Amino acid sequence: MNKKVANADEAVRDVQDGAVLMLGGFGLSGIPENAIAALVRKGVKGLTCISNNAGVDDFGIGLMLQKKQVKKMISSYVGENAEFERQLLSGELEVELIPQGTLATRCMAAGYGMPAIFTPAGVGTEVAEGKETRVFNGKTYLLEYAFDADFAFVKAWKGDTTGNLIFRGASRNFNPLMAMAGKITVAEVEELVEPGELDPNEIHTPGIYVHRIFQGTHFEKRIEQRTVSNK
Repeated sequence: MNKKVANADEAVRDVQDGAVLMLGGFGLSGIPENAIAALVRKGVKGLTCISNNAGVDDFGIGLMLQKKQVKKMISSYVGENAEFERQLLSGELEVELIPQGTLATRCMAAGYGMPAIFTPAGVGTEVAEGKETRVFNGKTYLLEYAFDADFAFVKAWKGDTTGNLIFRGASRNFNPLMAMAGKITVAEVEELVEPGELDPNEIHTPGIYVHRIFQGTHFEKRIEQRTVSNK
């Protein structure tokens, strides 16, 4: 089945106000830049965004925060975004901070069709408040529910028109897990090829998980902080 769509605007055509979105990436590595820009142009509001982090002030999810499109962030790290901090402290933005491993495993559980997982992460902290716990072999675990996302937006290096994806280097991060987990998964790629052109042994995400794919343009591939040696 050919899952190719013309561009990012076509890929986000049915995202509605109040949608729950997963957005791949770690820091600014492997974020779906084109899809985020299209969501900003579309102007949808009241979004819940599940992402490892919240971008920076003028890039990534930070652009959506500037436009007041995000109602709630579910993340594990948000320390590079001053606008995020301002909205949090002013009460404009609801935030759920969760351990990074829990974030990843709740994505994985959604992809596997599991309703919930038990994890020791967060036991005895604020993370555990109001949550069910169980003891297994003398150790306490938290019940954490699988995510229920309307859309997952991911970015890969290369894909084919049936949705098979290959990630490169650090940009692999949360993308494969989120690609499995969305009710509708949208992939943007740097290079889009025809079926049969990808080596099956190199595919990280099978096309069965991907519903739409498009070739992105003008990838900036920013890094948050660049440190170089004087030597």
